[in-house]
Amino acid sequence: MDLRHVPRLVWVLAGGRFLSSTSSYTMLFLTLYLTGPRHLSVTTAGLVVGGTGVGLLLGSFTGGYWGDRFGHRPVLLLASTVGGLGTVAIPWAPTWTFAVGMPVLWYLGATQGVSTGALAALAVDRGDRRTSIAISRAASNAGFVIGPPLGALIILQSWTALFVVEGLMILAVRYLVAPFLPRENAYRVAHAAGAEPVGMLRALRADRALMRLLPAIVVVDLVYRQLYTTVPLHLRDSGQPVALYAALNAVGSGLILLLEVPVALRLRRLSSYSIIATGYALVGIGFALFGLPVSVASAVLAMVVLTSGEILYKTTATAHVLDAAPDHLVGQYQGLYTGAATSGTLLAGPVGTAVYAAAPALLWPLCGLAGLLAAATVLASRRLARA
Repeated sequence: MDLRHVPRLVWVLAGGRFLSSTSSYTMLFLTLYLTGPRHLSVTTAGLVVGGTGVGLLLGSFTGGYWGDRFGHRPVLLLASTVGGLGTVAIPWAPTWTFAVGMPVLWYLGATQGVSTGALAALAVDRGDRRTSIAISRAASNAGFVIGPPLGALIILQSWTALFVVEGLMILAVRYLVAPFLPRENAYRVAHAAGAEPVGMLRALRADRALMRLLPAIVVVDLVYRQLYTTVPLHLRDSGQPVALYAALNAVGSGLILLLEVPVALRLRRLSSYSIIATGYALVGIGFALFGLPVSVASAVLAMVVLTSGEILYKTTATAHVLDAAPDHLVGQYQGLYTGAATSGTLLAGPVGTAVYAAAPALLWPLCGLAGLLAAATVLASRRLARA
């Protein structure tokens, strides 16, 4: 499927993702807000932020069920309405409510994201989903390029304005996309066909290749998210300025914006297993390159290699999992993949920093080895699928 044949719904949802990413300020600045205007200690703020990670994972793993069971349209609209109003209320909420309120907001955000991804997947045929997913990721990355500096400018005026703007943007996106969302419920369609639809666990047990692939997704995300945990520490401890770390992230985002959609179009007919395995291997190699003596050139080289791997595997792996899903389980498969592919938000920090504190030089070859093992697991999954 080329860009001319991408359904209008995919473009609408991608536009919504762009606007949402542009205004995702709470995710970026929550720690600063809690330790600043809310006067929490760093440790207490860390616990609150950790709770948002729990809400994110729970929303990813369970949010798809609500969409599959009751329809992705009503679930998306309800989650975004409550989430937008809750975000607007943050500046006036008592600090003690954050321990529960923040994870709930992240749960709603993850649920909304799962239903958005499921609707985009159901809008296209199996085999053509890589293109639509690449468009969505490109839109989201473009928003994240614009969002942080815009959020910083708003903070200079008012912390209250930051959350009000984000909440109103969530509500605005909700009302903009609502007219384009289909009302069909795949679960009810399957049930009306005369047989009880196959459940999630039964479908997964029947797909041994996918069950082999899921642990590899978790391992690679654990490696990939070292970019946000131990890589900045490594660069700082090697005497490099913070500007280098910021530049590396800009390089990665720029490569994704330029290349992800063209690469997805060029490779859309090739085996997903080979592309995912190559991507995992490149991510591992990229992080292993951080073990070289640190310089601007070596750091940029490592970033280019690991971002090349990300461009290959993220779009393809997402589409691969969704293509394996029956239509009435697309939301739960989307949530399953999203949960596995964001597990690093909980695991990368404690695991990576523990290894780095004990043996800094050991972390990078271990990341390389983990990436290669994940690639080998994907190739083994291909053999199972063929069998």
